[in-house]
Amino acid sequence: MATVTFDHATRVYPGTERPAVDQLNLHIEDGEFLVLVGPSGCGKSTSLRMLAGLEDVNGGRILIGDRDVTDVQPKDRDIAMVFQNYALYPHMSVADNMGFALKIAGTPKAEIRQRVEEAAKILDLTEYLDRKPKALSGGQRQRVAMGRAIVRQPQVFLMDEPLSNLDAKLRVQTRTQIASLQRRLGVTTVYVTHDQTEALTMGDRIAVLKGGVLQQVGTPREMYDAPANVFVAGFIGSPAMNIGTFDVKEGAALVGNAQIPLERSMVAGLTDADAGKVTVGFRPESLDVVPSGTPGSFQVQVNIVEELGSDAYVYGSLQSDLGTGELSAGDSDQVIVRINPRDVPMKGDIINVAIKAGHEHVFSASSGNRLG
Repeated sequence: MATVTFDHATRVYPGTERPAVDQLNLHIEDGEFLVLVGPSGCGKSTSLRMLAGLEDVNGGRILIGDRDVTDVQPKDRDIAMVFQNYALYPHMSVADNMGFALKIAGTPKAEIRQRVEEAAKILDLTEYLDRKPKALSGGQRQRVAMGRAIVRQPQVFLMDEPLSNLDAKLRVQTRTQIASLQRRLGVTTVYVTHDQTEALTMGDRIAVLKGGVLQQVGTPREMYDAPANVFVAGFIGSPAMNIGTFDVKEGAALVGNAQIPLERSMVAGLTDADAGKVTVGFRPESLDVVPSGTPGSFQVQVNIVEELGSDAYVYGSLQSDLGTGELSAGDSDQVIVRINPRDVPMKGDIINVAIKAGHEHVFSASSGNRLG
């Protein structure tokens, strides 16, 4: 087992000026499950491939334990990688696929068989050891790819979107298996995904990347409760956080017809670049449906209701006589409100909602960084 450290690690692809990964500083503890997450093109897979030795490091360094592996060949780094496309040999049996790396390394046959059988037992693959990959389901193939990594007994597991080829139900089931397996084995794991739900449910900590730059690192709860900037706030959480930019008047943000009081430290953090405005975010579950005229409430016109059985969400438009800003959630220009699934409004209805005390997130309108 070992720690992993990215020390100002930078990757610039030939013919480009902007780094794909820009001065990444990240320390992963021994036995930790860390998830690298972000939108397509943010540099998460490049970071993983730099750690694996599949991409050159143009600046900074990478350490596994106390050992600088920046210029070490991939085969000598004591890591095992699980790819998105399984990368199994179609002409080999499951057992031969799982033990192939050990065979190439000259490991005795008896030891190979022992390690393969132990891994197969952990992954519930014992009865499939003599089958070829074409006779397996997608989930079983992914478990074989996991087994191939496990038998090598590496210091670090690297996983590059291993669940993206599975259907939705199997993806949920397999992510639970991977997380519990990692905790059982205690191997340091770096896991790449674009799915923030995967990140929240699997990782001990999450690192969010955007444009090759690390935005925030923290536990799933820290990322959800205290996003460092507008990007992290909008990216983490499903449904997405409601975020809008509003005028500030007498120490309060004017959201619709409501005045949302701001802490003194937040108002003091505003600069000339903010031009008297502030960005406010609040999650769908942070809104209460309240009677008309309730202080601090604003109106939302219902456009559509999404009923999920145990939950229900209203997607609506902010109503305002003041014209002091627009709200959006994710890529949509609608406000999302979590409501009682037993008391669902109709399309076109007007509901009054208020933000629960202390549940708003306030950011600089110019920089997007968290205030207060």
